[in-house]
Amino acid sequence: MGTEKLSLMKVAAIIENSAKTGAVVLDLRGKLMDKVEWLPLSIGKLSVITELDLSENQIMALPSTINNLKALTKLDVHSNQLINLPESFGELINLTDLDLHANRLRLLPASFGKLTNLENLDLGSNQFTQLPETIGSLTSLKKLNVETNELEELPHTIGSCTSLVELRLDFNQLRALPEAIGKLACLEILTLHYNRIRGLPTTMGHLSNLRELVVSFNELEFIPENLCFAENLRKLNVANNFADLRALPRNIGNLELLEELDISDDQIRVLPDSFRLLLKLVVFRADETPLEVPPRQVTTLGAQVTFDEQLLAYQLLNSYLFHT
Repeated sequence: MGTEKLSLMKVAAIIENSAKTGAVVLDLRGKLMDKVEWLPLSIGKLSVITELDLSENQIMALPSTINNLKALTKLDVHSNQLINLPESFGELINLTDLDLHANRLRLLPASFGKLTNLENLDLGSNQFTQLPETIGSLTSLKKLNVETNELEELPHTIGSCTSLVELRLDFNQLRALPEAIGKLACLEILTLHYNRIRGLPTTMGHLSNLRELVVSFNELEFIPENLCFAENLRKLNVANNFADLRALPRNIGNLELLEELDISDDQIRVLPDSFRLLLKLVVFRADETPLEVPPRQVTTLGAQVTFDEQLLAYQLLNSYLFHT
């Protein structure tokens, strides 16, 4: 097909040929003429196709006949002009990878919950204000990206997505997370950069596999002590909560595997005593934070603190503040 942009007639011819030859992969990425905003109904003839790439075109809608693509496992429709998906979309029950980012979607069809084999779902850069309750039916889902939307809340059914390993919710309007988030026992990465979160649920402590938590640029007022039970946490970013965040959890030292901590542009003045137990920490950022150095607890404990403990505290802070 070369670099030639395809007319609707040529797209129809390619579909017919692919159906006749039993093709299992069809790549139309960026190949449709700009005026091709719809796909022919004949796309339903691609009954054996497993991978379909329609990304980077100007498609405004998918035909209802797409439900005939029962063998489809990977569908990429990113960077189009999709406003909605047909109700028949839920019949693509063998889908494992679905990329819908950079469209104009506001809602998902009620049938979406039937996609129980879905493992990777990208809904980023759309216009979602909410996710359907049926999202909880996607029990095979491992990666969910809903960044750069207008989400104000997550449905409590998100707790049923128990296979989730990665959940990206950056650049939304979230004010809180549901308590059910604590049921995501497999979750390793949770990012909430640029939202309006004021507090995290205490159930976060149940996330025993959580390795990375990003809650920067929010309105975070506190970090629950229970988070310190998420002992596999390696990266914690709570920077840029400005006037709202004034303290770290008292038992932050329980996070013995923590390697990176960012509290920049917060109002934290004093580090908890247990901070000195973070022996794996290699990156500590506290730019524009009114942090007292050395920490107050070291200078006021006096004779109660052994020389080794004082030395360790000073070494840690000097290393973190001036060499990272």
